[in-house]
Amino acid sequence: MAGKAIRRSPWINHFNPGGCNGCAIEILATLTPRYDVERLGIVLKGSPRHADILVVSGYANRMNETRLKRIYEQMSDPKIVVAIGRCALGEGRLAKSYVLCKRVEEIIPVDVFVAGCPPTPEAIIEGIRRALEVYKNGSKKG
Repeated sequence: MAGKAIRRSPWINHFNPGGCNGCAIEILATLTPRYDVERLGIVLKGSPRHADILVVSGYANRMNETRLKRIYEQMSDPKIVVAIGRCALGEGRLAKSYVLCKRVEEIIPVDVFVAGCPPTPEAIIEGIRRALEVYKNGSKKG
């Protein structure tokens, strides 16, 4: 029953450990009435305990590494993670900075990467759809 609900109404939690905030602005633009993702059941939740998908945008720095792990652990199974933008891949403008720790996938497992600097809202919606396909195809067991 829960699996069917996730596929039809994925609730997301957004975490931005740092960066230029370009991806965060595009994620918020995705949630506006122009794209109307609520018709697809995609709703932004403030708590990771209520979310099905964790959307991470920005660099994984030393200060936020433990926070990112804690947020991931608070999510219920199955845990689906979507990394948004070049910063989450360990690339981008601040990639050579001394505060950077690792790529997001080196801290928590990532199911889908959405490329771009920043990616368009359409690409973010497609990334969430691909994350749901990963779940639906059974490669993500909870």
